[in-house]
Amino acid sequence: MKKLRFISMMCLLALFVVSLAGCKKEETCNCNNNGNTENPGGGGSGGSGGSSAEYLDMGLPSGTKWKSTNEMGNGTGLYGYDEAVSLFGSNLPTLAQWQELSAYCTCEWQSNGMLKVTGNNGNSILLPAAGMIFCDGSPFGAASEGYYWSEKYNNEVSYIFFFHSHGVDWAADENWQPFCSKLSVRLVNN
Repeated sequence: MKKLRFISMMCLLALFVVSLAGCKKEETCNCNNNGNTENPGGGGSGGSGGSSAEYLDMGLPSGTKWKSTNEMGNGTGLYGYDEAVSLFGSNLPTLAQWQELSAYCTCEWQSNGMLKVTGNNGNSILLPAAGMIFCDGSPFGAASEGYYWSEKYNNEVSYIFFFHSHGVDWAADENWQPFCSKLSVRLVNN
């Protein structure tokens, strides 16, 4: 079973790397600047986030631990908001948890289309720039932009964490998406 999971992960990684071949820019930014953990994706199969991926202590004041991989249980790794809430519930990060991560960690854009987030304690996670799928089914931003669900803002939209190859854009009042969009999911464990 472990061998099959490893082969599947390697195939996904190979496909992801091939799709990112055009990315060249490397840049370091502090997350506040409008600014084994080297696992680039993969992960859970639903429910409580279910894979063997670990939750990492990033040295945050709240003690929140971040999962080392994105959720990929639906095959695409992109979820509508209602689907994400149904599958992962309280393990979705809140607005405050994303803000804490961005305030206490350093971010570095990787040439393979990922954002490396490193805590003061040296632990790091990689957030793939998987883009998103708009409500009309149009894909957008794969390999250059990352969109991650956060908590509900109102009955139609949710806050999101957003980054791109030029840095992290964290203006919470402006970063939201309608529930019908499909975004990445990274889980937390309090």
